[in-house]
Amino acid sequence: MKTPLGQFRVAEKIGHGHPPGTIFKSRVALKPGDPLPDTNDFVTSRILWLDGLEEDNANTRDRYIYIHGTKHEDKIGTPDSHGCIRMRNDHVIELFDLVDEGTPVTIRA
Repeated sequence: MKTPLGQFRVAEKIGHGHPPGTIFKSRVALKPGDPLPDTNDFVTSRILWLDGLEEDNANTRDRYIYIHGTKHEDKIGTPDSHGCIRMRNDHVIELFDLVDEGTPVTIRA
């Protein structure tokens, strides 16, 4: 359940126009009053859903591996996910605005 390595592409961008810190559940933005996900590991602000392009990472999209914002910005840079790449919310919003669907992504150890 680690972050897959290799070559990917941004398969889908989710969250355009939502306020920073918006919480997503199953890639849908929660509205005020919606119940929070059953985890403390929220997906926030924006989602860049990755699609693996190599045999070793071909299941990345099916594993729901994203680049996304987090409420745990203090843990950025330490392994603490089930495979996703977490970013500070302001950084993932900036990245989201800079890339298009289909943009190549390389993940290295």
